[in-house]
Amino acid sequence: MSRAVLSIGSNLGDRAAHLRSVVDAFAPHLVAVSSVYTTAPWGPVPQEDYLNAIVLVDDPDAGPWEWLRRGQELERAAGRVREVRWGARTLDVDVVWCGEHRDGGVHAVRSTDPALILPHPQAHNRAFVLVPWLEVEPDAVLEVDGVPRPVRDLLSVLDSGEREGVRRTDIALLSDSRHRTHS
Repeated sequence: MSRAVLSIGSNLGDRAAHLRSVVDAFAPHLVAVSSVYTTAPWGPVPQEDYLNAIVLVDDPDAGPWEWLRRGQELERAAGRVREVRWGARTLDVDVVWCGEHRDGGVHAVRSTDPALILPHPQAHNRAFVLVPWLEVEPDAVLEVDGVPRPVRDLLSVLDSGEREGVRRTDIALLSDSRHRTHS
């Protein structure tokens, strides 16, 4: 039923292992996995830098709420505690965008439910989402305020310091010989 763009991040514990746990859990549904990037934390809470990546997944049996449920299960398995907004976390899995397969294409899903707003309402402001997303899907489009916009254009209008603060690492999330992107 759907394809999803998941933003994953960690800044507590074995950060790379937490991100790998997501890739491993979604292995049967992987379309693409970005490089891992290091980024400064977002928000007012002092904390360590994050490791971030984008995972593209596709599963005919999953809808947006299923992606959210699976992500939250992985967060709990990693010991995620939700005590402080924008606080440090072992694992964060956000559903950034979701699309349904129909009419020979993939069409964006919209949700205004406070538990799952789609597309993610702040994704267009976050270079740590846009940079790795463009790496794995150069023609990505994200709807902002009801208008579909190329992710490349959204990234270009962000502050240069925000863009430059997203630095690629040499950490690999795929533990075998699979390529980063799959057809």
